[in-house]
Amino acid sequence: MSAAEGARSGAIAVEVRELVKAFHDPRRGTFRAVDGMSFACRRGEVFGLLGPNGAGKTTTLRVLATVLAPTSGQALLDGVDVVVDPLEARRRLGFLTGNTGLYPRLTGRETLSFFARLHGVPEERIPARVAELSKTFGMESYLDGRCEKLSTGQKQKISIARAVVHDPPVLILDEPTSGLDIIGSSAMIDFVAARRAAGTCVVFSTHILSEAEELCDRIAIVLKGRVLAIGTLQELCERTGTANLRQAFLHYARSVEQVAPSAGS
Repeated sequence: MSAAEGARSGAIAVEVRELVKAFHDPRRGTFRAVDGMSFACRRGEVFGLLGPNGAGKTTTLRVLATVLAPTSGQALLDGVDVVVDPLEARRRLGFLTGNTGLYPRLTGRETLSFFARLHGVPEERIPARVAELSKTFGMESYLDGRCEKLSTGQKQKISIARAVVHDPPVLILDEPTSGLDIIGSSAMIDFVAARRAAGTCVVFSTHILSEAEELCDRIAIVLKGRVLAIGTLQELCERTGTANLRQAFLHYARSVEQVAPSAGS
């Protein structure tokens, strides 16, 4: 199925079912960073996980990206169970996280070309794909500089381009505008919107309300490892009788203030 066909069909691209991820801390004992989380999102949809640091957003995305194994529950990418067949799941996704490192002695161009080959992009298509991404993110002036010499924002742009160099049907983005200036953040937002139009399923985490309002078709409000509500901005406001996303989020946050805290990010 092409991306455009996927967008028209609205096929489920990411599904999380009663996901639990527990960790053991010597001081606290066993705790659940993710505590029974469930959601699904479709091709051609931007789905946001909105919550504060420690809500379980990053842990959930790392399970989806096959970086962490779940304690229980199920996570599917394009129908592929990430535990049963992690290699096939990885072929279907691009993953960006805030602490994704770059090889310091490689240039940006070498980095993108290397990962394009790893993902099976035909050799003859790699230069054009790298040039396209360089133009999209305004990287022409430093693409041939070593990554160790780049600024934080420049490294972030290279990391974003690396995540999508193989044009995956599913994008998982953990705080994708972290480290970017206003121009870089705007380019990232435009890029996500373009991927949506092409039929890509985009799942991203953020604690920035304006990003969620601008980008998301639907938003999951996440606190203490649980999904408290899912809906469009209008639906969330209507359910809570509030005027904007900030007020809606605070409505749900106050509803769990007395719940014992969980850890996770």
